[in-house]
This record gives sequence, structure tokens and C-alpha cells, in this order.
Amino acid sequence: MTLPVATPAQTGGWLLAQLRSRRLELAITLSAGLVAATASVVPVTALGRLVDLVRGGAHPAALVPIALVVTVAALIGGVASGATTTLVSRLGERILATLREETVGIALRLPATVLDRAGRGDLLSRVGADVAAIGTAATEVLPTVISAVLLATLSVTAMFGLDWRLGLAGLAAMPLYLAALRWYLPRSAPIYARERAAIGARSQLLMESLQGVRTVHAYRIEDRHLTAIDAASARARDLSIGVFTLFTRFVGRINRAELAGLATILTAGFWFVRAGWVTVGETAAAAVLFHRLFNPIGMILFTFDEIQEAGASLARLVGVGTLPVAPAGDIRLDKADLELDHVCFAYDERVPVLREITLRVAPGERVALVGSTGAGKTTVASIAAGILRPQCGTAYAGGIPVEDLAPGVIAVISQETHVFAGPLVEDVRLARPSASLLEVRQALATVGALDWAVALPDGLHTLVGEGGYPLTAAQGQQLALARLVLLDPAVAILDEATAEAGSAGARALEESALAATRGRTTLLVAHRLTQAATADRIVVLEHGTVLEEGTHTELVGAGGRYAELWEAWQSRS
Repeated sequence: MTLPVATPAQTGGWLLAQLRSRRLELAITLSAGLVAATASVVPVTALGRLVDLVRGGAHPAALVPIALVVTVAALIGGVASGATTTLVSRLGERILATLREETVGIALRLPATVLDRAGRGDLLSRVGADVAAIGTAATEVLPTVISAVLLATLSVTAMFGLDWRLGLAGLAAMPLYLAALRWYLPRSAPIYARERAAIGARSQLLMESLQGVRTVHAYRIEDRHLTAIDAASARARDLSIGVFTLFTRFVGRINRAELAGLATILTAGFWFVRAGWVTVGETAAAAVLFHRLFNPIGMILFTFDEIQEAGASLARLVGVGTLPVAPAGDIRLDKADLELDHVCFAYDERVPVLREITLRVAPGERVALVGSTGAGKTTVASIAAGILRPQCGTAYAGGIPVEDLAPGVIAVISQETHVFAGPLVEDVRLARPSASLLEVRQALATVGALDWAVALPDGLHTLVGEGGYPLTAAQGQQLALARLVLLDPAVAILDEATAEAGSAGARALEESALAATRGRTTLLVAHRLTQAATADRIVVLEHGTVLEEGTHTELVGAGGRYAELWEAWQSRS
């Protein structure tokens, strides 16, 4: 499975919607470009008038107005050209920023299973390399293309204004330009799309190798990974070389079209002057206007590779937006029970993970899920938290489906807690940005983390996370528990939240988890059975079904599966 790529219609529709929402900014930008293009054409038409005046033996004073017109047009054109470049770049960057934020926002709301199957490298490639390609087009290519289009349009209009016959002669090269585009675009567009996909595949391989570098070293499979990365890089390189080769052949066709167009104007102009239909100055102006089209038309056509690359990247980013994302709920609860009603689930439809799971956690009750690896504990926790959607049955909190609840009603902490880069106090405030420093200190004190936190080099303002002060796994989990206290959710779900502490810090972390969830409706996936033993009730899962449930004393006395697990735990301890 890969993340979707938008169709041309979807990409164009998204872009048009963005432009419609910025009508005023777009109008100002196009107006500036039109002024710049007009100011660029005026001197050429004035040149034609100058030629006719000189041939007619006009007094030198008659040339002064033309010089003034050319000077004023140059000044206006320079200011307008600079303004056009700035306005186009700003408009493009704002649209790109909106797209980037939409893409990341959707990605953060996608079910983890979608990203796992599609590969996070593909997503990173889209918000990284693809955004960079569009950014380059927005700031460097798009201003040039828009100016070139306006200049080309006004130049052809000016040629018709000189004489309609000269205008038709100037259009004689148009079929050759169109033929060159018709030859190039169908061949190059698919290659650009494959090139962006190849870059995404390369990013995925790089990410997997870097994330699993310890495993790679442990099994000494560096050469295998390097070979795979080399192959992916070679594919991306070969596609880039292939499309460039195609582009050089395209340039040759454009040059032939330019030669044919200029020759047509000069030849036709010679006969038109002899027939008395046009003047020498008009013919000279038309020839210069057409010659000046070489640059704008060349810019439009020669930047088609960047445009197509940006178009392929835009389609990949817009494609993320086509993924269905369930809207966030808005119902808030202060206290609630938690219930799973006949829930079933399967990551692969052929292999069910949960079968008709029904359980209830009363308000304020603490229930532990235990079972062997693969029993379905984490899946139950993910469904209860609303992270996964069951194939059948429903998860409720306070009688309301969990997907209809507002963010923060249910909080989940897993064993893979992340410490965000920045001051420690801001890391805790992620749960509630408006929390005061006193509230943060109280949350840290509740989970037993305040003493070591204030003892850091800069206290609570110490930079932690990537590039900052290194924290232990247990300290990272305590920060996550402090966030839980600060958030104060109605339901807390702890998915093996003490598993990474190691035996040395496990007991302290269990006490932290107990303090953070005291009096709160809590579903606990227990990796350590000593933590399960402190729960109000224990639910034993095996092969996706509830095998038994009861208190620790009841289940040990029953001599069932939990008793076996407890005995094995005791002997290992």
C-alpha cells in the first residue's frame, strides 16, 4: 500500500480553490505583471516609430518624446517587474504553506495502520523533497513564467496592433511550438511522476536503515541495505537523466520553431513594405517584438521540466488530502465509564485479532489487561482510545462512541513515549499550553518527577529531547504521566507504560502511574504483573478473547491462566 496521488482534475481543483480564496491578492499580482509586460512592449513599438521618423528626415527634436517614453517605460517596467516577482513568490509560498499544513494535519490524524502500511518514508518525502520542489517553482520558476506569459500575450497583441498581416506572420511559428509541446509533454510527464515515486522509495529505505541501524549492525547486513539504497538511488538517477535527454531534444524543436518564425516575419515584412501595406519601422518593430519573444517563450517551454516536477510533487501532496479522515468529535466529559461492546478487529481480514470482546471499566475503576504476546491487549487499548476503528462492535465512554468525543477526554500513554525537543516545562505543557508554572510543578510532583527535574542544569527550563539534556527511559515516561495529570482526562489508557523502565526503575514508575491515574477511569495494559496485581480488576486475554476476569486474589485462587502467568512471573522475579 502507498499513499495516494491526486489526479490532474483533483490537483487543478485544489489549486483553483486556493486561488479563488485569494482573489484580491491574485488580482493585484496579475495587475503588476500586466503593467510590467506593457512597459516592456512600449519601447519596441516606439522603436518602430523612431525608424520611420529617421527615414522620413524628421527634425532631431521629434526624437525627444520617444526618448522620454522609453525612459519612463523602463523605470515603470523595472519597478513593476520587481513587484511582480515579489507578489508571485509571496502568493505561491502562502499557498504552499497552506498545503504543507493541510498535509501534516491530515497525516497526524491518520490511523497508525495507514502510515505503517504506506511507509513513513513516503510521507516524509512528500513534506520534504516534494515541498522543496514546489517551493523552488513558486519562488523561482512561477514569477518568470507568469511574466513571460503576459509579455508574450502583449507582444503578439502589439504585433497585430502594428498591422494584422504582421500579427499573422508572427503566429506562423505557433504550430511548430505546439507540435514540440505535443511531442514532449506526453513523454516527459509519466517520467517525472515515476521520478518522484522513486525518490519517495529511496527516502523510505534510508529511513528504515537509519531507524534500525542497531539491528543492521547487530546482524551485519550493512551491505544488503547499502545495495538496496544504491539501487533505489540509481533508479532515481536514471529517470532524471532520461527526462533530461528528452528535454534536450525538445529544445532543438523549439529552436527550429524560433528560426521559422523570425524568417517568416522578415520575409513577409519585405513583401509587405514593397506592397506599401506597412512601413519599415512597423516591420522592424514586429521583428524585434518576435525576437524578444524568444526569451519569454523559451522560459515558458524550458521551465516545463521544473513545472512538471512541481506538478508531480503537488499531486503527491494533494493526494494525501484525499485520504478519508474522521472528523474530531466535540463532546466533552469530566467523568465517564469505558465500555467495549462485542468488538472485533483484524489488521488482515484473514487473521482476526479480536473476537467479540466485551468489557466495562466503571467510573474511577482501574482495570488491567494481561495475556501472552499477541493476545490482543494493545489492539484493545487502541480501539478504546479511538486510534483504531473496530470491524464490528463499538467502544463507548460515558455511553458515547469514542470517535464522537472531543480531544482530551481519553488520553493514552504507550511504552514508546517521545520526549519533544525544547524546555522541559514546555514538554509537559503540551497537554495544556495555558498551564501555569505552578500547575506544571504540581503535575511533576504528583508523579514523583519534580525532584530530579528541578535538579537539572537549568531546572524546568532545561532543554531536553533531541540535542538537549538526555533523559532516561523512566524519566521520559514520568514526563508523559505528568502530561496526563495536567490534561486531567476522564479516561486514561496506559499501554505498557512502565515496560521501558527496566527492573531498577520499574517500581518507582509503577508508583508514578498509580498516582497519575488515582481516582480516574483507567484501562491498563500490564507488562509487569506486579502492576496488574494493584488493579481493581484484571481481564485476561488469550487469542483475542476474554479468557477470565476478576481481582488478583480471585484469579490466583482460581488456578487458571492468570495463576500460571503469576507463578511464572514470581519464579522469574
